[in-house]
Amino acid sequence: MAGVLARYRRSLVERTKHHLGYPYNLDFEYGALSQLQHFSINNLGDPFIESNYGVHSRQFEVGVLDWFARLWDLEKDEYWGYITNCGTEGNLHGILVGREVFPDGILYASRDSHYSVFKAARMYRMDCVKVDTLVSGEIDCADFGRKLLENKDKPAIINVNIGTTVKGAVDDLDLVIETLEKSGFKDRFYIHCDGALFGLMMPFVKQAPRVSFKKPIGSVSVSGHKFVGCPMPCGVQITRKGYRGFQKEVQKCLRNAHYLKDRLKDAGISAMLNELSSTVVFERPKDEEFVRRWQLACEGGISHVVVMPSVNVDKLDTFLNELVEKRVTWYQEGKCQSPCIAADVGQENCLCTLHKS
Repeated sequence: MAGVLARYRRSLVERTKHHLGYPYNLDFEYGALSQLQHFSINNLGDPFIESNYGVHSRQFEVGVLDWFARLWDLEKDEYWGYITNCGTEGNLHGILVGREVFPDGILYASRDSHYSVFKAARMYRMDCVKVDTLVSGEIDCADFGRKLLENKDKPAIINVNIGTTVKGAVDDLDLVIETLEKSGFKDRFYIHCDGALFGLMMPFVKQAPRVSFKKPIGSVSVSGHKFVGCPMPCGVQITRKGYRGFQKEVQKCLRNAHYLKDRLKDAGISAMLNELSSTVVFERPKDEEFVRRWQLACEGGISHVVVMPSVNVDKLDTFLNELVEKRVTWYQEGKCQSPCIAADVGQENCLCTLHKS
């Protein structure tokens, strides 16, 4: 058994070195909590209602919820919540609440929404309307408005993305609300914000629009294992830094994302970085072995790197140097041209032969 575990650990160390394509912060250290691994800790039921089961951490769970409530402008007596097992569970619960508020409501979500949103529609047998997106991956509110008018007789339940899975696009919450009200849905809508990654980053970006319960939203979900970093998937977790520490981490992520995007373009590689995002989208590498080595998430002709706090410039340089070296082989002597991905990243970000200025 010792040998099996040792080999597995070496494998994890090696794969961690080349982790870039998925939004997990690997820069964490919870050694101090190892002393608690000998207990069967279980927060049974509602975190705000005491259970007869005494081996729990309910007081910490409520502390975490209070922290997030302050972050999103809610007082203690103005919210309910709990720590989920993952971002998907947060979306399932948020959309369920929306359906409970409006049992005959129609679920609207952009085509770039996480698969769990459409999974919720199937689970709850809800009518679901997919809304078109802009090139950036952001919801197209013109198309949203048209589709709302096609269903004026039924309330609207809307999933707003605070960072899409592939492109890291942030839906314009204020424009979504404006579109709903202009379309005659005032007081007949419920908004769930899927903030799996960027929901915890945007509050620490000065120019970013606020996700706040002072606006007419119903629920927000975030993942604890993404920006914060955690050894297992969860919805929210014990905070290891204060607001100020998070702000520094967010700024570092955004700075390094811009660095990656600029270096990709300097190397002649088509790349896009949405505003308020740390997800850098670029042309899909031709070599699937390279994709697996760096654990890149791909969709069609594009792939992306999600710059997390654990991704430093040295790691990005290693990745870039390997990518540039490989491309010499892939596109040697002009025998094969780099692909056009203008449809995915916009003409201004595409450096193919046709669009390169």
